[in-house]
Amino acid sequence: MWLNAIDHIQVTSSPEAEDEMLFFYNKVLGLTEIPKPEETKADGGAWYVLGNIQIHVTTEKNPSNAASRRHICYLVRDLQAFQEHLEAHGVEIISDRLPIPGRNRFFLRDPAGNRIEIAQARQLKG
Repeated sequence: MWLNAIDHIQVTSSPEAEDEMLFFYNKVLGLTEIPKPEETKADGGAWYVLGNIQIHVTTEKNPSNAASRRHICYLVRDLQAFQEHLEAHGVEIISDRLPIPGRNRFFLRDPAGNRIEIAQARQLKG
């Protein structure tokens, strides 16, 4: 196997939605912001970390995310509680069109239209 892990995931936003995106990823999703390299600061956006994976929010003049199925999947311990938290922030929940047996999940779109999957973390035996 050539690939070992995910280093980072990049999502895009128009410059007009940048502030909304940064609030969403930092305050609504609760990700921890990390310093960006000096060379990338002029491009706007922000970098976040979750465990060993970085999420890079960047700006583009004409991103077209609203119809794309590409996505990030975040695991949560309590799917219902997190759904209620998102709805309290006005986030629209998109039900699972293709349910997978034994996999509880739903989808949403961030302020720039990037698709996000939220799934219930499986209990580890041990």
